[in-house]
Amino acid sequence: MKKALFVLMVLCLSFSVFAQGAQEAQAQETYAIAMITDYGDITDQSFNQTTYEACKAYAEAHGLQFKYYKPAGDNTADRVAMVDQAVGEGYNIIVMPGYAFAETVVQAAPQNKDVKFVALDVALGDLLGAAVGAAYDYNPANWNLADYVDLSNAYCIVYQEEIAGYLAGYATVSLGYTELGFCGGMAVPAVVRYGYGFVQGAEAAAAKLGKTGTIQYAYANQFFGDADITAAMDAMYKNGAQVVFACGGGVFTSVSEAAVKVNGKVVGVDVDQKPIIDGLYGADLTVTSAMKGLYASTQATLKLIVEDNAWDTVAGKIGNLGLVSGTDVESNFVGIPMEGTEWSDSFTKADYTALVNDIYTGKIVISNDTTVSVDTFAGALAVKDLGNIK
Repeated sequence: MKKALFVLMVLCLSFSVFAQGAQEAQAQETYAIAMITDYGDITDQSFNQTTYEACKAYAEAHGLQFKYYKPAGDNTADRVAMVDQAVGEGYNIIVMPGYAFAETVVQAAPQNKDVKFVALDVALGDLLGAAVGAAYDYNPANWNLADYVDLSNAYCIVYQEEIAGYLAGYATVSLGYTELGFCGGMAVPAVVRYGYGFVQGAEAAAAKLGKTGTIQYAYANQFFGDADITAAMDAMYKNGAQVVFACGGGVFTSVSEAAVKVNGKVVGVDVDQKPIIDGLYGADLTVTSAMKGLYASTQATLKLIVEDNAWDTVAGKIGNLGLVSGTDVESNFVGIPMEGTEWSDSFTKADYTALVNDIYTGKIVISNDTTVSVDTFAGALAVKDLGNIK
């Protein structure tokens, strides 16, 4: 009798463990990933394409359904419509790249509580601007986001662009270029942080090396190149720029078109743009790129949801991603590319690692204050603030 009872207990326990395992496997299998593009598409060689590739690769590796959606127009209504369509088709993880999705998060997340929203590059200020409206004073410290929107099923990610910009600026000057230019897309916080970091890094390297020079600093006031931006870049190179940081989506087309005319150079942004820029405009055009880990952070977040069952640790939060190691530089969420940088004896991979470690350990402190003027960071390098091109 006791033996039979023991066998029965073992069978029940085994069934319970089996059932739990089956439930966990089923929970993983029920996830379906959707990615929505912003005003670009998945061939933009930047934000959309990198996010798309990260989502697609993760879904394929884990046997999950994946689909991307492209809104009909560049407005919140069309982006929300894509969310509604994705949810209606059964997708319950929705990944959205770019600050333009702030209003979409504010409107759509509270209406779809069973869906997990991941918004890349959407900052507190973006969310407050979308939620508060015309009364917002552009000072996030004065507002409590929870009073205006429920983000309990959303995770927003921002990056410490000032570090990536600093590393790119420091590398550029260390590689021998002291006449620089910056062409940002629009003066939104992420772009400004990139630019201010670039100026600080360039200034630090110039001061260390005892060099002087100039940084011509401008915003295109749009995220694509055109004849007007190309003409402005022609003037920037004509006025002495050796290298221009093309910091704003498709703006790199105008910067690159101007650079090739005068044997100038370009710094890319967001991803390693050397294959793109050099492939389209000529070999050895790209000095380096100021990158943020879109691919890595997308995959890490999907893993956290699907494999780690740890969504609760990030839901409702805004993650601020930067350096996670002072020695393993390729594990960081911001940096410059190991392959796509113009290394030389004047700035080696070992020099770069040492620089990253100084930032990681706090020996070097980089300002992320976007409320000051760019010439605040001038010194050995004079900064000429040219304002908006358009």
